Amino acid sequence: MVSDRRDLERVLNVARRIAVAAGDVLQAHFGTAMVQEKEQSHNLVTQADLEAEDLVTRMVQAEFPSHTLLREEAGATGDLQSEHLWIVDPLDGTNNYAHGMPHFSVSIAYARHGVPHVGVVLDPTRNEMFTAVAGSGAWLNDRPIRVSQRSTVPQSLVCTGFYYDRGESMERTLAAIRTLFQNNVRGIRRSGSAALDLSWVACGRYDGYFEYQLAPWDYAAGSLLVQEAGGQCYDRQGQPLQLFSQSMIAANLLVAKQLVGLVRWEDGER
Repeated sequence: MVSDRRDLERVLNVARRIAVAAGDVLQAHFGTAMVQEKEQSHNLVTQADLEAEDLVTRMVQAEFPSHTLLREEAGATGDLQSEHLWIVDPLDGTNNYAHGMPHFSVSIAYARHGVPHVGVVLDPTRNEMFTAVAGSGAWLNDRPIRVSQRSTVPQSLVCTGFYYDRGESMERTLAAIRTLFQNNVRGIRRSGSAALDLSWVACGRYDGYFEYQLAPWDYAAGSLLVQEAGGQCYDRQGQPLQLFSQSMIAANLLVAKQLVGLVRWEDGER
């Protein structure tokens, strides 16, 4: 049973080791990986995704054979309420990776009964590892991190993301960007890796982040980082984030309510 602090530290150490191994796979294939299209030409999977995910799966099962996994490429072997669930994105930022852009990550989270307890996000190109254990804070390369202290939207650098859908979700995102500029946001960025976006909110590089359509493997680790670094996470309706949420608004405590007010998307709105 993984229940006490010592057990969570063991999970963290395993997750760190797995992230490094997966990052080595990504680095080895960077610039040469074979690329395949999924449903659309802009939704890609690479040889590196598949190899890294297979490696992660084997390493988790070797250490914790009774645990289940939720994986972007291979699908789930357990539900979000599993007692011991690893939520894995072996390559977050596939489009960047496929185009030779060195901004991508490995994201690994461990959750119990729908609540993340451990999160690890590795940026292999910068050699930056973001880690968090519930109740113990967030860290970058073993140094404690905190969200920024900027207090208004006009002071804030906000990041966003676009889902593969080119319909209403895209239009809503563009409208929200327009609203933020109309409210004098300092800047908007779209960098292409949700896990890194959230990690950068956690360490204060971004002041806020929003995206209207996500999956648990996109944000499970990153949301824990933000919360353990002193920030707040919501879904697109401004409700507290849950592991089954399909959207995200995250920010430091001072900007969070302002950002939610400007980019919130209530279901049923037009």
